[in-house]
Amino acid sequence: MINQKDLEDILLQNKILDQKQLKKYQETIRKSPTTLEDLITEEKIISPALLYEMAAKFYKLPFIHLKDKTIRKDILFLIPEITARSHQTIAFDKTNEDLMIATLDISNIELFDFLAKKTQLNIKLHITTPEDINDTLKIYHKGLNAEIKELGEEEKDKTGKPQELKNLAQDLPIVRVVDTLLEYAILEKASDIHIEPSEKEVGVRYRVDGILRKVMTLPKSTHAGVVARLKILSNLKLDEHRLPQDGRFKIKTKEFKVAFRISIIPTFDGEKVVMRLLPDEAQQLTIEQLGFGAESLKLVQRNIEKPHGMILVTGPTGSGKTTTLYTILGALNKPEVNISTIEDPIEYKMKGINQSQIQPKIGFTFAAGLRAFLRQDPDIIMVGEIRDTETAEISINAAMTGHLVLSTLHTNDAVTAIPRFIDMKIPTFLIASTINIIIAQRLVRKVCKNCIESYSLDKATIAQLQQQFNLEKLEKYLIDHGHMTKKQNINSMLFYRGKGCNQCDNSGYKGRLGIYETLEVTEKMSELILRNASRDELEKLAIEEGMMTLLQDGFIKAKNGLTSLEEVLRVTQE
Repeated sequence: MINQKDLEDILLQNKILDQKQLKKYQETIRKSPTTLEDLITEEKIISPALLYEMAAKFYKLPFIHLKDKTIRKDILFLIPEITARSHQTIAFDKTNEDLMIATLDISNIELFDFLAKKTQLNIKLHITTPEDINDTLKIYHKGLNAEIKELGEEEKDKTGKPQELKNLAQDLPIVRVVDTLLEYAILEKASDIHIEPSEKEVGVRYRVDGILRKVMTLPKSTHAGVVARLKILSNLKLDEHRLPQDGRFKIKTKEFKVAFRISIIPTFDGEKVVMRLLPDEAQQLTIEQLGFGAESLKLVQRNIEKPHGMILVTGPTGSGKTTTLYTILGALNKPEVNISTIEDPIEYKMKGINQSQIQPKIGFTFAAGLRAFLRQDPDIIMVGEIRDTETAEISINAAMTGHLVLSTLHTNDAVTAIPRFIDMKIPTFLIASTINIIIAQRLVRKVCKNCIESYSLDKATIAQLQQQFNLEKLEKYLIDHGHMTKKQNINSMLFYRGKGCNQCDNSGYKGRLGIYETLEVTEKMSELILRNASRDELEKLAIEEGMMTLLQDGFIKAKNGLTSLEEVLRVTQE
């Protein structure tokens, strides 16, 4: 848990190791997945307790033995169990002004800021030992599980008279379980929460950085109460268990404001709940922050400044298309323009923009909304998604008659958007004259900066890469665009990955960024579209005109240490 550079200084300053011994350990670490801390404690060079006492002196922080402390439950539960376990951090005491925290990782500034805002107290950090943290975590386990067990026993005692769902949803253990699940999801920056019943238990999974992972298992007896609590929060029917239900609720505190979009469906073992977390305000990113390469960024900026035409963003579900559109809208949002959006659903609220949500049950579809918008004197229109011929026709005609239209399309790459429009029976002359730029994108996980390491590709990996794509073409592109020299090749290049640490939950990744390909519809491209050229011809011309593909953009970002090669291959080969 101690930063390796700091650990080396601690060991040298306290004469636990000399330079020669340290060098030997550094060599061992390079050849194996272990850490210096694990190595010296396994070999009993120093005990963990003494090591963390020395670390406390090094960081000029107090050291605390939690074994000697009696911790009040109300203080302990200021940090939810899952958060305490994941971040190895315990709240053990407090005054009217201060909250005393014991931790193994003093670099977790984000968590400490969150706790300070949540409790309105000054955070006083203390260093403790891994053993003390683990022992204290058992108190949580006893506390929450004991209350959940009692709840289960109460239910069994009812002997055929189940407690009313409304009362069950208001029981303190259930309220605390739900609050903990929601709060931890916000803290971990999860995008979705899955609550999945099975025959004997209830699994809870979070989607963090696009990957689902299990975070908790609850007793089956809590399932009805948890679902009922979420139904009450979302204003859904408590007694409806046979039909799917959709709802929404918000959590608003001083430090965050998050909307939860909830979907409940009946399954064989009970109702499954999935919640999407949506920050109530749109993320105020700039176009530069999205992660476009220099050439792609110029293309995007040039084309969004055009007064009319169409900007398309393509990619599968969950690839960040909506964020890109909102970011472009944010750049275009000025008092002198009228912007209207039609979405399904509205994910973020944006000031100064007229946002409408489709209601297919009453006939308010994308197409119907678009027709209405054209009578509202718009300058810029955003259509959440082009799904059918009718919406495509109205969008194209709006782009042709002096409006700037932004929309998304489900295609795997930028070039395929053109044949998709042709399949929707849109005349080629309209496609050629209205589409300004097509952006294809994916989201890749960023390498965790706390545990990043470099490595070179071995022969087996290079052979595997050659089977998947043309390495010679890739090398030529990288040389032509100044990303590598003629003397270099893939074999000699360094790539990066995360070893796994507490800050990234041992995944090696933290956060996500986009990889992009941007296709500008130039005069030559328009000519090809007009004569109904094949997808391969369109792609060949786009590459000749300098289009960077998703794989090339991902490869450059992997070479620069922003993501890993494995991650780029994962999202581009799907």
